[in-house]
Amino acid sequence: MTDKKLNKISAPKGVPDYVPPASAQFIAVRDTFAHHIRLAGYEHIELPIFEDTTLFARGVGESTDVVSKEMYTFADRGGRSVTLRPEGTAGVMRAVIEHNLDRGQLPVKLGYYGPFFRYERPQAGRYRQLQQVGVEAIGVDDPTLDAEVIALADRCFSSIGLKDYRLELTSLGDATCRPAYREKLQEFLLKLPLDDATRHRAEINPLRVLDDKRPEVQELTADAPLMLDYLSPQAREHFEAVTGCLDDLGVTYVINPRMVRGLDYYTKTCFEFVHDGLGAQSGIGGGGRYDGLMAQLGGQELSGIGFGLGVDRALLALEAEHTQVADPARVDVYGVALGAPAKRRLLTLINELRAAGIRADMSYGDRGLKGAMKGADRAGARFALVLGDRELDAGIVAVKNLVDHTQTDVPLGQVAETLGHHVRGQ
Repeated sequence: MTDKKLNKISAPKGVPDYVPPASAQFIAVRDTFAHHIRLAGYEHIELPIFEDTTLFARGVGESTDVVSKEMYTFADRGGRSVTLRPEGTAGVMRAVIEHNLDRGQLPVKLGYYGPFFRYERPQAGRYRQLQQVGVEAIGVDDPTLDAEVIALADRCFSSIGLKDYRLELTSLGDATCRPAYREKLQEFLLKLPLDDATRHRAEINPLRVLDDKRPEVQELTADAPLMLDYLSPQAREHFEAVTGCLDDLGVTYVINPRMVRGLDYYTKTCFEFVHDGLGAQSGIGGGGRYDGLMAQLGGQELSGIGFGLGVDRALLALEAEHTQVADPARVDVYGVALGAPAKRRLLTLINELRAAGIRADMSYGDRGLKGAMKGADRAGARFALVLGDRELDAGIVAVKNLVDHTQTDVPLGQVAETLGHHVRGQ
């Protein structure tokens, strides 16, 4: 019988793995974001990974790149068209309508996190499976709520130690001024020598042309009319109230009148967090207000505002700033047993430490003391427990402090309490 070596199987293109030690950074960023969201009163919502395709076609916009080019859409075994979620807002809105959450106290404040899927050209910071943390505040059109959402996103980024990012802000107007501006912009664009695809986009959704990153298109549209110059009195008052509240909160921002988000449902307040250390893919998060989305999906005429923060992008930004947010240590305590009876007793002792909330592990297999202590170093442990026949007979365990290299004998029944004081700073 001949040996046949099978080819290795790799992760799908554009889908990142987060393995130790990088996974500790991933968890720290995601959980820090989620912590600050909970502090602001946002309750968790767990969304389906896939939804009816119509939800995104209707909610996100058929003319967007997300819907027209990037969605993972397929027929299930019943012949129904379903799509892996490319973003969170439409799914949250569908759930709010379906479960009548909008019939209670407003605003409905929901937070979520997890993977989202877009078929994009893989590059640094742009993945086909992307990780996001998001919030939606639905049911109240109040500029102070806009400011709260933006300040919350800013706090999420600052809390993980990011410094070299900026918040860009604009208004995309409302139903009273958007149509006239759209007509003005379209008139300008259709006079330009655009390629066929860009001209078609200008006819369907002219705002999307301003978002084109090609230098030749940016040069052609440099003098295009801007939404901020065509705001209705109500939209302008709303935007000025938002910026005033951000000033009160001490949130630094710059006005970017050319900003266009990649989704069609945004109105009024629109914002993006940018980090120049990431190169072309500089956005690390953003969001905005969406006045007509709920009605568009069959619900009430209620407004909402939200954001999506990129966990992958935040990790790359931390890397660019040479900043770590996670504790690199895998455990605080590492047990080393010398002999079979000691190993059985050490197993219960490690279990007791874990029950007391102390991160603990132990050496397995038949490694000697020297090899086992190397395992303690690799785990980043601050303390090592050494238990052999002598210690077992005396009812003690040797506790080695791996930071200052001191050693003490501690009664077996007092190990969790003793180490708890040191590990948790009690």
